[in-house]
Formats: sequence, C-alpha cells, structure tokens
Amino acid sequence: MTGYGATPPAANWPNGAKIAVQIVLNYEEGGENNILHGDAASEAFLSEITGAAPWPDQRHWNMESIYEYGSRAGFWRVHRMLSDLPVTVYGVATALARAPQQVAAMQAAHWEIASHGLKWVEHKDMPEEEERSQIAQAIQLHTEVTGQAPRGWYTGRCSNNTMRLVAETGQFAYVADSYSDDLPYWERFDGKDQLVVPYTMDCNDMRFAIQAGYTNGDQFESYLKDSFDYLYEEGAAGAPKMLSIGLHCRLVGRPGRAAALRRAIEYMKSHEDVWFATRLQIAEHWAAEHPPKAPLRPSEMDREAFIDLFGGIFEHSAWVAEGAYGLELGPTHDNAAGIHQMMARVFRRADQGQRLAVLNAHPDLAGKLAAAKRLTEDSTAEQASAGLDALTDDERAQFVALNAAYTEKFGFPFIIAVRDHSKASIMDAFQQRITHDRDTEFNEACKQVERIAQLRLNEVFKA
Repeated sequence: MTGYGATPPAANWPNGAKIAVQIVLNYEEGGENNILHGDAASEAFLSEITGAAPWPDQRHWNMESIYEYGSRAGFWRVHRMLSDLPVTVYGVATALARAPQQVAAMQAAHWEIASHGLKWVEHKDMPEEEERSQIAQAIQLHTEVTGQAPRGWYTGRCSNNTMRLVAETGQFAYVADSYSDDLPYWERFDGKDQLVVPYTMDCNDMRFAIQAGYTNGDQFESYLKDSFDYLYEEGAAGAPKMLSIGLHCRLVGRPGRAAALRRAIEYMKSHEDVWFATRLQIAEHWAAEHPPKAPLRPSEMDREAFIDLFGGIFEHSAWVAEGAYGLELGPTHDNAAGIHQMMARVFRRADQGQRLAVLNAHPDLAGKLAAAKRLTEDSTAEQASAGLDALTDDERAQFVALNAAYTEKFGFPFIIAVRDHSKASIMDAFQQRITHDRDTEFNEACKQVERIAQLRLNEVFKA
C-alpha cells in the first residue's frame, strides 16, 4: 500500500528515454478451457459472446471458433504490424505446443516469449500443490516447445499463492501478476527477492470483451494515446515511467481494432526518446540500476527485536513500542512514518495519567541530568544539536529558572523538539509557552513528544 511514494527512483531508461513502452501479446488460443483438454467445461472468458457461461461436459463450437480466430488470423495480423518492435508474448504453454508456426514467427521477430502458465484456466481454487506442479509442468513444456526456459511469468487468472510459488522457483527475472505500479519493484517471498514488472488491465484490449469496456477502436486508441502522453510528460519532467499495453490475438486481431492499435503505435513511434522494450529488457535494466536492498523491516521483526529497537523512541516509555507491536503492522509501516503512526496511536489513546508519565520521563533542558551526563543517547544528541551543551553561565541560569517555574506551574518538564530549533528560538518558545493554561500546555507538550519521536525514527531509518 506504500510503494515508492512521493519519490520514485530514477528509471534511467537507456539513452535518456522519457518513457518505456512495453507491448504484450497474450497467446492463449489452444490453452483455454475445453473438455478436449481434460477440463470440466467450455471456456467462458474474454470472447465476443456477452455473458458467456461454461458448458459443463460439452464443447462450445462458437467459443472455440472465436478463440481459433486468434490463432488462424489475429496473430498473423498483429505479427505483421509489430514484427519490427520488441514485444513480449505471454505464451500459455499448452497453446504454444499447438502453435508451431506461430512460435517460429515469434522467434524470427526476436520477441520474448514469457510463460503464461500451463493452461488458460482459473487458479483461485486450485490447491497449492497442484498449482506448484502446474508451474513446473509449464516451465518444462515451454522449454521443450521454444528451446529455452522462460525468464518471465504471468498467470493472469492467478491465486493468492501464485506470486510466492513462482518466486519459489528462483528462475524468473520477473513476475508480472501485479497491476500496482508504473515502475518495476522488488517483492520479498520467504526471504527471496523477486522483481515484479507490473502489467495492465486498463491499456488492454480485454476491455473489448467486458461490459465496462471499449465498444469501438477509437476509444482504445484515444485511451492509449492519453496514457502515453501523460507518462511522456512525466518523463520529460524527470520522472520516466513504463507504459504497458496488453493485447490478445482474438481481440485486437480483428480488423476494426487492429486499425486503432496501428494508429496508436505509429503515434508513439513518432515521438523522440521512446524506448520500446520487452519486459525482460526492462527487468534486466531495473535489476542493474536498482538491485534489491535490505531495508529495515519492522513488520518482520519478532517482539523482542522490535521493542529493543523502538523502545526508547518515546523517552523511557517502552510500553508505547509494545503497544505498537500489537497493532496491524505490515510492509506499509516499514518506514519512519509508518512506525510513528503506530506509536502515536498508542500514545494518543492512553489515558492522561499514562501520557503524563511520558512527559515526566523527559529531562529538563540543560538541567541537572545533562550536567551529570546522565541523559539518554538520543536526548544528549538532541540537546547538543541546538547548542544546549555549550551554554554560558547566564544562559544556564536562565534555563534553570525557567525549568523550575514551568515545572512548578504545570507538573511536568518543558518539552520541545530541539532539532527543529535554535537556542534562541527555544528560549522564545519557553517564555511564550509558560503563559499557557495547563490544558493547553499539556496538549502542546504531547505534540512535542510525538514530534521528538518522529525525528528519532527518521534517524533510525536513515541509519
């Protein structure tokens, strides 16, 4: 739920390209549900038949012939149009095995052939061991048919286990079963780093086969162009991204749609600084430019390690970290803002007595503990950052007097995020805040405690 946030990494596409355009041709025809393939019913997904339903134990002549159009005619039309461009084929292994001439044409065009699974079927209810076995079978059949093992993987109709099972093989340069970003990113599965090159559902001709989709080629063309223009503009502004385009032989291979695709592709080719690339080329580039890192992952820590690291963020109040650990920690919290949010939640919902104890755990500014060098490491560094460790005698006397008057009035020490201030501005705040009523000052002190925690967490994550 976090991703790269406000500061995505520099893509550094080759030759300073402002955008990477990645075209996928899904080759599924011959791998769809069919009782001839040992399936329970006919195919019902992504065809010209609105509201199609599976026919249990029966063949569906209309459905089969629609799919067959993709292999007989649609593929060749798209191949003629795009044979001069780098294209990635998502090849269903059983479909490729039934398409020797098409595979030869893909290879002659130097297209990447990635794996699209063993069969073009639903995986959501498939037992984990069965899916693991089908992944292995897909790799083997793909290797037999094309002469080399696939380097990329996309199931499409996947389960919640798919990404982990594919990463488990350790042989894929990328997995594409994600729609969550405009840039590749690393995902971690059971201690293994797996590159994800996200795919698309919007710049995809599949929308010709669903109700909330395109009804004519002009809609598809204008959507592709708008997507290209926006990403090209971002790239020109210094933040290049990737545009994925998803195609299907039986869909975009129809003449009226192919015409729209051709216009859109020619439009993109007319621009300078455009990198047309296969998904494998993008994956290899990203792995070289942005190899996986080992960032701090609090969500993966055990309780003892978490409290050991974050127990001192709220001064002498490890119970705040203990409470945060019991909340819903996930990868989205594996950053300073995430851990701060969790700890602040615990602090904010505590009763006034608990929060008062946190306030009283803080030392006086330039007080006796500082003089005796008995501050925590964090407090020592913070007070030094504002020069409070090098006061003149007059300045120290002034702080001592203000500390005493403040504590007597409010019942807790003066607290301020000293890293946000200079010595002079701290003194000004001290003199202004001592005029507050207790409720106002209690709330302000709590805000300052949260701000100190935020700054400390920033330092932890930088380190």
